[in-house]
Amino acid sequence: APRLRILLAEAIAMGPGKAELLRAIREHGSISAAARAMGMSYRRAWLLVDTMNRSFIEPLVGTATGGSRGGGARLTPLGMDVLRRYAAMEQKAQAVLQEDMDDFRRLLRPDGPLPASTEDPSA
Repeated sequence: APRLRILLAEAIAMGPGKAELLRAIREHGSISAAARAMGMSYRRAWLLVDTMNRSFIEPLVGTATGGSRGGGARLTPLGMDVLRRYAAMEQKAQAVLQEDMDDFRRLLRPDGPLPASTEDPSA
């Protein structure tokens, strides 16, 4: 399936990995639990959330620290809206590009790439 990335300057404001992270935060209620579920370091997840929060007009993820009930994270209303819109754009892109993707796949080797050459191309 095509992978949709939305660029903002040089930063990717939204892409498949960030969308997956938002879904995991929505499901697990914390950045650390979402990171664990995705096999990602907490630092990497936090940096992705920080980039998303700085890229949009309002934060996509709200956090609460410690206390008697512990910390946590939740998608803000804008975060839910961005995730919904991103999923809709992915579905539209898939529908529009399906025939072209099928044609493109027919040009690929069915058994994968040839082995890499061991010859020095500069010789």
